[in-house]
Amino acid sequence: MKPRKRKCKNCGEWIESPRSTLQSACSARCALAINKAKAEKKRREETRQMRKELMPHREWLNLLQKVFNTYIRKRDKAKGCISCGRAFHGKYDAGHHFSVGSHPELRFDEDNVHGQCVYCNRDKHGNLIEYAERLPQRIGEDRYEALKARRGQNNKLSIPEIERMIEEYRAKTKALS
Repeated sequence: MKPRKRKCKNCGEWIESPRSTLQSACSARCALAINKAKAEKKRREETRQMRKELMPHREWLNLLQKVFNTYIRKRDKAKGCISCGRAFHGKYDAGHHFSVGSHPELRFDEDNVHGQCVYCNRDKHGNLIEYAERLPQRIGEDRYEALKARRGQNNKLSIPEIERMIEEYRAKTKALS
């Protein structure tokens, strides 16, 4: 059986009479270029993997925070600011009811973080009085009490847990799009 005509993976020219079904280059020059590109891709992947292995815990947390905040912003886009109730226009934040500094265990708790306008979150330092009044209305009294009960629990995340959460929140964000 004669192999079908195919295009060279490097230059795109047609290979008139391929020697085998595995031939992917039209000439030795193209074959060398294809192999060089494969080697470069493999080297980049190894470098990426090495950087990933050397990344400290703090950088993993920062990456997770970016992904998590993106999810919260998309989730709450139509709900308006948790503190003042204004509709979002332009930029808005993912504001924490219990701050990350005093309650790091609630940093990635979806009940603790909600969309907040920049004015309330940054200029009014979270506008916590209004936030505390509106939060039980948004998530319900039971979940609010459960959130308060979760304060003080020590749960430092491991890097594999952080990686899993990053993938989870990327998928959730994609599902909202």
